[in-house]
Amino acid sequence: MGDDAYRTYVAHERSAHPDHEPMGEREFWREHYAEQDRNPGSRCC
Repeated sequence: MGDDAYRTYVAHERSAHPDHEPMGEREFWREHYAEQDRNPGSRCC
């Protein structure tokens, strides 16, 4: 269900962009849900 999405994001940011500070968790989830609203794709609900 995406429970580990933030951890995955932080791990990716640290390995791919070590000179860039990752977003905080609140900011990450805010952006995550905003992106879902912009591009709903196919989802059940």
